[in-house]
Amino acid sequence: MSLSTGVRCPLDHPALKRFSTLEQSGLVQVMYVWIDGSGEHTRCKTKTVDFEPKDASELEIWNFDGSSTGQAHGQNSEVFIKPIALFRDPFRGGPNKLALCEAYDWEMKPVATNRRASCLEAMEQAKEQRPQFGIEQEYTLLDMDGYPLGWPKGGFPQEQGPYYCSVGAGRVVGRELVEAHYRACLYAGIKIAGTNAEVMPAQWEFQVGICDGIEQGDHLWMARFILDRISEEAGCIASLDPKPIPGNWNGAGAHCNFSTQVMRDENGLQCIEEAVEKMSKRHDYHISMYDPHQGKDNERRLTGLHETSDIHTFSSGVANRGCSIRISRKCFNEKRGYLEDRRPSSNCDPYSVTEAIVRTCCL
Repeated sequence: MSLSTGVRCPLDHPALKRFSTLEQSGLVQVMYVWIDGSGEHTRCKTKTVDFEPKDASELEIWNFDGSSTGQAHGQNSEVFIKPIALFRDPFRGGPNKLALCEAYDWEMKPVATNRRASCLEAMEQAKEQRPQFGIEQEYTLLDMDGYPLGWPKGGFPQEQGPYYCSVGAGRVVGRELVEAHYRACLYAGIKIAGTNAEVMPAQWEFQVGICDGIEQGDHLWMARFILDRISEEAGCIASLDPKPIPGNWNGAGAHCNFSTQVMRDENGLQCIEEAVEKMSKRHDYHISMYDPHQGKDNERRLTGLHETSDIHTFSSGVANRGCSIRISRKCFNEKRGYLEDRRPSSNCDPYSVTEAIVRTCCL
């Protein structure tokens, strides 16, 4: 839901930009970022420190009003935020930082939407198997009225076909924002691997990985935060809705590529196939972990159409984008590599997704 129905407050006046270059008197701004009570969105607040932190562990635990983020009651509203990953700040530049945080309640127990805590437990148990991930994050650019950017108001563009990985006016919408996000992620230190225009016009994808264990969730959440901040400045919305436009239009997912060391080793294909078999027996569990509403969001997307499998049926195949699990042709021919789980929704929590895969395939 957007703040307004198309009205943007005109605060991007050039006169305001000059203040961002003022000297900071040896002080550093650290923006604390955390996942809010929706499990889908981030919040942030900034603290001044008198040193340039090199690691998240150097920063103190802070707190916020959890009654205003859906994470606490007003009578006991303080929620603690503990920095766990540190990135360079592409918005403020200089020594300033972005700190991704875990949220804890007054007893220092993880709040309901802190999925990182249980994910980290799984990754620690499986660390000898060296699980690695890469997630393909799809999203849709919307105007402030909630309609896809560049679409004719009240109407539809030409049907899907010309837009995937396309070039040229009339086919591509929002490339300037995509390029800004890509460069900001590189500056921040996020393991962004690439980007491309997707099948539906105004829909894009960026990839984060290869990441080891818990790092996948850390880097993808911060990449999402940066995407939202850039969209904020551009006056549009980067939606992670898995089916923003009903009908004959592609939805948006977060396909998760996964491997362990034995899968990557020579003749690892057998281990990949064994992992697929394990996943086939826990299909319902994975669906419940692959969107913030235990599969309800994915029901609109996983229909068996538009390059998806049916939500109620597990399937796998080689080079088949209509399956639950795809093994790439390259991996099949080389008999080693990784598998791609195509079921996670675009608004999934990557901590939940990677935890589910590790618990099924490794533990």
